[in-house]
Amino acid sequence: MALDDTTEELARAAATGDHRALGELLKQIEPHVMRHCMRILPYQQDAEEACQDTLFAVARHISRFEGRARFSTWLHIVTANCARTTYRTLKRRAAEQADEELPTQRPDPRRVSVIAGSRLDLLDAMEALESDKPDLLQALVLRDICQLEYAEVAEQLNIPLGTAKSRIHQARKFVQAALGSDYGISR
Repeated sequence: MALDDTTEELARAAATGDHRALGELLKQIEPHVMRHCMRILPYQQDAEEACQDTLFAVARHISRFEGRARFSTWLHIVTANCARTTYRTLKRRAAEQADEELPTQRPDPRRVSVIAGSRLDLLDAMEALESDKPDLLQALVLRDICQLEYAEVAEQLNIPLGTAKSRIHQARKFVQAALGSDYGISR
């Protein structure tokens, strides 16, 4: 998410309690957040829900933004977390709906679209990683989703560079193993 210096300044001002800056910040980041959510979730309505959740989370937790790293990095993490939370909520609702034997309103994207199915499989793998090894997931999200350099990942997590590289490697192996049977990936 490439945001300009004006956005970074608005974020710092909003973090100190400037409500005008927060309003302007939310307006500026909404299109960026929506694009990011669309890359993660296969349906526009789901991405819109995740986008709104992200904007709400930013408004609610902007005071936690310390400015040690760029706001865009912090926003990437919040967006990815909200998108994954939206996915888990939708998955739970779908399971409840199936239990009630109500017809689903959406087809299973794994059967309709290779791209959408792949995204959902990746979200499932990330969910499994989060429940098993959350510290690995954090490193993976920062490197492969936020596209930070290894040194930036280490700085964000306040860990040595070697530890960051190791966590990313282990996370990738975990995800690869989780996806392996469906995608012909050898373990």
